[in-house]
Amino acid sequence: MNFLNYEQAKNAINWHEAVNAIRQGHLLPRAHLHDVLIGPAEAMLLNRTARIEGLGYGVKVESVFNENASKGLPNTHGAVLAYSPENGVLRGVIDSHIITDFKTAADSVLGASLLARPESNHLVIIGAGRVAKNLAQAYSALFTELKKISIWARQIEQAKKLVDELKLLSLPAQVATNLPDTLATADIVSSATMAKQPVVLGKWIRAGTHVDLIGAFTADMREADDELMARAQLYVDNLETTKNVGELSIPMNVGMIPADHVLGDLYDLVAKGQFNTVQGHGITVFKNGGGAHLDLMIADCVLKKLGL
Repeated sequence: MNFLNYEQAKNAINWHEAVNAIRQGHLLPRAHLHDVLIGPAEAMLLNRTARIEGLGYGVKVESVFNENASKGLPNTHGAVLAYSPENGVLRGVIDSHIITDFKTAADSVLGASLLARPESNHLVIIGAGRVAKNLAQAYSALFTELKKISIWARQIEQAKKLVDELKLLSLPAQVATNLPDTLATADIVSSATMAKQPVVLGKWIRAGTHVDLIGAFTADMREADDELMARAQLYVDNLETTKNVGELSIPMNVGMIPADHVLGDLYDLVAKGQFNTVQGHGITVFKNGGGAHLDLMIADCVLKKLGL
C-alpha cells in the first residue's frame, strides 16, 4: 500500500491527463455509488464510495468544517482510498486535497468541452477560493482561445488576491466588480460558491453561454435561479449524485422545471461525443455534483502515472 501526501502527488498529472482520465472513465460501465453524510451543516463528515468495473473500488472520507477558513485552516481534510479491481488490494491512500483539486476542475472542464463553444474567449469565475484558482488553470489549459478570465467574489479583496496569483501564472485574469455587466460578455460562467441563494440569474445570461455550476452539494444549496434552470439545456455530471441537490430539486419542487428537464449526464455526453450542442443559439448548464467515481478515476490516473 502506498501513501501519497499532497507534495508527493501534486505534480503527478497535468490538466489534460486529468480531463482525459474522467473522459475515459465514462466509457466504462456506470459506477455504483453510495454516499453517507453525517453531522451538523457546519461540521460534516462526508463518506463517498464507488465501484467501477475495470477500475475497482474507491472511497473518499472527508470532513467539511465551514468555519475553518476563519481560523486559517482548510475547510476540508481527508483521504481517497483506491482498491484493486482484481484482488481488492489497497493500491494507495492519497491526500484528498490533490484528488479533489484535479477532480472538481477536470469534471467541469470536460463538461464544458462537450457543451461550450470551442472558440469561447471570456471565462467568468464566481468565487475566489481554492476551486476558483484550479478552474482558471484547468480552463486555460483546455480552452486555448481564452483571452480573458474575470473573477468576481462578494469580498473584492479575495478576488484581487486571486487575480494577483493568476497573473503570476501568466493567466489573463482581472477583477470583476459588476457581475451583471461582466456576465453580459461571458462565453463560459463557472460558479464555485457556498451559496444558498442564487448568485447567477437567468436574466443576466446571454444566448450561447455555457454555465458551469459547482458549489451546491446539499438540498438547501443553489447558485442559479429558476429562470436560468428553466431556460437552459440542462446536463449534470451524474444523474444519481445530483438529483437531490437544491440546484435541481428546488425548481423541480415548485414546478419551475419538470422532472425530466435534465437531458443527460457525462456518460451520455461522452458516449455521443456531443460537442457544441447548442451551436451558439441557446444556453447550456452543467451541474458538477462530484462523486467518488470521479475521485477513483483521478486516483487511478495518479497511481498509474507514478507507476504504482
